[in-house]
Amino acid sequence: MSVDLRDRPVDSGVLPERGFGCSVGIMAYNEEANIAEAIGTILGQKLTSSHITELIVVASGCEDATAPIVADIARDDPRVRLIEQECREGKASAINLFISAARSPILLMVSADVLVKDGTIDALVRHFHDPAVGMVGGHPTPVNSETTFLGHAVHLQWRLHDRIARESPKLGEIVAFRNVVPSIPLDTAVDEISIQALVTQLGYQLVYEPEAVVYNRGPATVGDFLRQRRRIHAGHLQVREQQAYSASTMSARRVLQALGGSGSFTTPRAALWSVGTIGLEAAARGLGHYDAKRRRPQHVWAVSATTKLHIAEGANAHGQQNILVFHIVDFHRQQLELGVHAGRQLTRRVTEHIKRALGSKATVSIQRSGTIVALLAGDREAAEERARELVEQFETTPVSLNGHGETAHVTLACGVIAFPQAGPPLARSFPIPLLAAEPAASMPS
Repeated sequence: MSVDLRDRPVDSGVLPERGFGCSVGIMAYNEEANIAEAIGTILGQKLTSSHITELIVVASGCEDATAPIVADIARDDPRVRLIEQECREGKASAINLFISAARSPILLMVSADVLVKDGTIDALVRHFHDPAVGMVGGHPTPVNSETTFLGHAVHLQWRLHDRIARESPKLGEIVAFRNVVPSIPLDTAVDEISIQALVTQLGYQLVYEPEAVVYNRGPATVGDFLRQRRRIHAGHLQVREQQAYSASTMSARRVLQALGGSGSFTTPRAALWSVGTIGLEAAARGLGHYDAKRRRPQHVWAVSATTKLHIAEGANAHGQQNILVFHIVDFHRQQLELGVHAGRQLTRRVTEHIKRALGSKATVSIQRSGTIVALLAGDREAAEERARELVEQFETTPVSLNGHGETAHVTLACGVIAFPQAGPPLARSFPIPLLAAEPAASMPS
């Protein structure tokens, strides 16, 4: 299927009953694993401040079923259009085709390998009611499990991105901008930053919207991580030179400030992995600097295969709620030995430690008889791992009861119950069998 790319008039603007009209663009290269769901999560959005007038997929040199899948969807939905490039000429070239073909006052670009959370498009577009705003970006959230080193590295990377962008917007993965950009440099490897530079130079403001969530999958091998981060840093250096614009994440000061409050050093393993991630990023930036100095082209890059895996299951896992139920083993015996007041103090100390370890996003409450309940969103395996680490910490470290040096040894039992965000109701217990030698430590199912 082809489209006519002759001059197209831009729509007049806002329909009072439907909000801003948006042209959505997806640039795709061999995205058969995710493209149908990516389109579905966009067209299925419940919109109040905007409406989607068209969704344009630019398929660049695809060698898989990406184009046929989009063509099938287009036959059923007239808003969907397919533009095919015979050869892969780089994402910037595909973006320029999209910009040329789009007719709406607001253009919204989404990566083909992300899923858009419901409410995200409205959260982005509502900012354009302010005429000073020219570009808005969303909040990328990885679906990788944090129980592996690379999963931890990917989550740390995007946590820092979120913290920095809240102070000084750096936009990517999903962006919306006014239809005022004629084109971007064909050799850019960081297209959103090139657009951000142009919009800023036109005098518009940038906005980062944390509530506009898209789910992505980060690299799962060290090689893929280094290749991706190397290319991105080289691209940032090129934009700095060619467009006189520097992204906020290029500031070492901002990165260090964000790292200090990221909660990534709460356990020995997390601290070790965080240091390893810093080392990988430093290596990638060094390689990217080398590439930029030698002006190596980056606009057509080798795909990181592990980022293209099916992400819908991971997105669902990320959105689930986990209930962690901790119980102080032999609590009544300890209360008899310590006294009622000291027993209550012990429970409070244990609760405070759990709160610090799980971070500000967890809700922790004290129940009666030595039971503590924590509500934690995210991947079940990651929640289990964090609970396991906590149980191990209490096994080896006594709890301080007061400021007079009094301590008590605590043994915790723990159970995890997960509730998925979507799909059929699920309420299964996930026991953590750390204390099998002690029957009192097992949780009832």
